Amino acid sequence: MAKVLIVDDAAFMRMMLKNILQKGGHEVVGEAENGLMAIEKYRNLIPDFVTMDITMPVMEGIEAVKQIKVSDPNANIIMCSAMGQQSLIVQAIQAGAKDFIVKPFHEERVLESVRKVLGA
Repeated sequence: MAKVLIVDDAAFMRMMLKNILQKGGHEVVGEAENGLMAIEKYRNLIPDFVTMDITMPVMEGIEAVKQIKVSDPNANIIMCSAMGQQSLIVQAIQAGAKDFIVKPFHEERVLESVRKVLGA
């Protein structure tokens, strides 16, 4: 069972991901609603992987990825994006994200991404 930190400014999206990931056998150890909170919670919780929204207030997901990767180069981060954010996805991968999933979430695609990122 892998530990996950879910980062999204929309509570509904966090809840959807939480349900999918828990059904897939993962433990949700924390949630954050912006990049700044994500960095802090990552340091405290040390999750096995993170789902990170791209567009958030206070600090964007891409900036949070960069900062998490500085403190933990091995961090497993999956970006979450809405349709039409392809250029942002490229930036996120360059910043160190290992995969991405597109909203609205499809359960099988989310779990497939987690397996890929964790090398399972």
